[in-house]
Amino acid sequence: MARLQRISAEAGLLRAIVAGDFSIDEAKKGFVEILDAAGRHRTKKILVDGREVKGEPELIHRFIYSTFAAGEVAKYVVEHRVGSPQFAYVLREPVLDPQRFGETVAVNRGMRIKVFDNLEEALNWLGKAKAVRKIQS
Repeated sequence: MARLQRISAEAGLLRAIVAGDFSIDEAKKGFVEILDAAGRHRTKKILVDGREVKGEPELIHRFIYSTFAAGEVAKYVVEHRVGSPQFAYVLREPVLDPQRFGETVAVNRGMRIKVFDNLEEALNWLGKAKAVRKIQS
């Protein structure tokens, strides 16, 4: 993604807000920070709000990020002896790939992830629909 702006935890949901220009290095660094926060807060539902990320990641960057994220989650599950966390990403095109290539790569490597263009749908998928009003305000 871009630069991680803020991470907050509430009601079993970790919310990470990301903004700025897309950078693969920042994306990887931010993902590690998100996983660390999930471990500290013992949260298994993670919302990554990247609607303010700008840029047009190349296909190879989508592949690199998704492969990296899935690998980090696999290590996290083993180290923390927990089930795999569930990730919902909310993005806008062109950062959001209409073909969901990155999502497919991560899912094929065992990650529980789905990418959305709508916050409410993302929260519904995470089973956190009641959090919609609080997060949107």
